Amino acid sequence: MIYYQQRYNKYRNVSKEYNGHFYDSKFEASYAKDLDLRVKAKDIKSWERQIKIELEIYGKHICNYFVDFKILHNDGTIEYVEVKGLELPLWRFKWKLFEAIWNEEQPEIKLTVVK
Repeated sequence: MIYYQQRYNKYRNVSKEYNGHFYDSKFEASYAKDLDLRVKAKDIKSWERQIKIELEIYGKHICNYFVDFKILHNDGTIEYVEVKGLELPLWRFKWKLFEAIWNEEQPEIKLTVVK
């Protein structure tokens, strides 16, 4: 008999595989599945996962932020989506920094947190 061990991350979320990729939680994998359905329904043009964003202030690199999803809408607008179950202080800080920098540099980009 073969047993499969569930994969847990450091916050005890159960990792979930969907479409050949591992996601940090079942919620995140479910959101990816929903995005695929939205592409098929032609509600959105495309999406990408785990996008690295370099956060810089005055030309100095502060940190990297990995946003869960980048969505390209049919009208050409871009939306970054963070899927969150547990909000920790470090995440809140990085998200606020991300919002401050990107709202200043690229106000046309939409930033969304899905809970």
